[in-house]
Amino acid sequence: MSKNVTIIPPSESRPDILRVAAYCRVSTDMEEQASSYASQIRSYTELISQHEGWELVDIYADEAVSGTKTDKREDFNRMLSDCRKGRIDRVLVKSISRFSRNTKDCLTALRELMRLGVTVQFEKENIDTGTLTTELMVSVSGSLAQQESMSISQNIHQSYRRRMERGEFITTKPPYGYRLVNRRDLEIVPEEAEIIRWVFDAYLGGQSARDIANELIRRGVRDRKGNVHWIAREIYYWLSNEKYVGDTLCQKTYKTGFPFVQKINQGEVDQFYVEGTHPAIVSQEVYDKAQALRQMKKKKINGPDGIYPLSRKMCCGICGFTLYRHVTRKGSVTWSCGRHQRKASNCRTGHIPEDAIYAAFLRMYNKLRLHQGIILRPALNQIEALETAVQRDNPAMLEVNRAIAQATERGYRISKLRANGLLDADARSAQTAVNNAQLTQLRAKRRRLLKNDNIGETAEALRQTVDVIRQGPEQLEMFDEALFAELVEQIVVSPAELRFRLYGGIEVGERIREGKR
Repeated sequence: MSKNVTIIPPSESRPDILRVAAYCRVSTDMEEQASSYASQIRSYTELISQHEGWELVDIYADEAVSGTKTDKREDFNRMLSDCRKGRIDRVLVKSISRFSRNTKDCLTALRELMRLGVTVQFEKENIDTGTLTTELMVSVSGSLAQQESMSISQNIHQSYRRRMERGEFITTKPPYGYRLVNRRDLEIVPEEAEIIRWVFDAYLGGQSARDIANELIRRGVRDRKGNVHWIAREIYYWLSNEKYVGDTLCQKTYKTGFPFVQKINQGEVDQFYVEGTHPAIVSQEVYDKAQALRQMKKKKINGPDGIYPLSRKMCCGICGFTLYRHVTRKGSVTWSCGRHQRKASNCRTGHIPEDAIYAAFLRMYNKLRLHQGIILRPALNQIEALETAVQRDNPAMLEVNRAIAQATERGYRISKLRANGLLDADARSAQTAVNNAQLTQLRAKRRRLLKNDNIGETAEALRQTVDVIRQGPEQLEMFDEALFAELVEQIVVSPAELRFRLYGGIEVGERIREGKR
């Protein structure tokens, strides 16, 4: 008996859509590189959008950051996060050196992406991780990129040193109060210079660096990034910056190791002091008075108007009252709770020797400096992960990135027109000012999209705390007033323990015991 058989022809299957993203990066603020940054975003946007079977996820772009480490690259980390969420199938990159110049970080990221099923195509090396059966090629290329980065850095450093020795070196990142013209000359920015002069006058008039920072915030004064966010450390930096009297101290910091670690130069390498390199904002007399006042405050001269490092920093952990300073008949200094002073039975937080507080700070700092990877890095990772998770799906992000690229390219074209004699100086300044204002607004909008409430500010404060510790001395043996002011927001005191609350939210406890300053 025959059976009925129905033939089912194969269906014309629709090819899968490949979700493609691109990663771009330039590593300096030079105008040529800014143009490269803009053109990379534009070309990858067009390439992916026009390719059949490809769907554009996003263009991830970092500007003016180093490729030797990945922990400060905002969009690189955002791209990795989106890959982990399964939103990307393929990533396009111009070259391995754009992806990472650190072999270890490069391989770590690529191994993770391969485990996630995400392929990476490097245009310059013609490498597609989807076809690799071994990591050898990537390892070799990554090593070459690392060597290239080290070689470039060494060449640049030698060039900088020769210019320092000739007295010709000017930083490519002018301090607040100046702008860079003709790529090497510092020119005063009048409205910023007024702020600098006011800061010197306010400090000489008796205000503390913390009070000055708070006053700038109250006035709504914006920094170079468009933020109204000032801290005492920046005020101290201004007050001690020789550039404001028209001089230049070269090689205040130096880089060592790979990935490069920047350290404060405390005599490890030569420094070069060059007088009269640019116009002054404050007089030598005002500057010298500010330095003398700083030294006087460091000596903590006794008197009714004396200001001490622990003033307004100490808070009782039992009742919440402020701790106040006392000098005993024997000359020793202690701090005690205000309620305890009125009546001992009101609060158990009695007199704590100032030397014991300083010694606890030394122990706390040295622990953080020695174990920063165990203590600080996880905390920073957690808050940055939270920051990244907020509004990550906002479609406005791509639009903002495109607008930033267009404004950056427009700034480059304005400079080219001026260089070719097609724009006079006034027209160039006017157009540049308008374009820079737009860039400031766009970058502020991008930051708003990446943060929720105070998450972004907290993350930035924590990043600054981490930077202060990384750049500080490897072993702190004596109490450092400036370092203390940069790190400690408040000390919560109990009878047996001090809890140091650092800027950015980290708290570290230290038991109270006798110690030396």
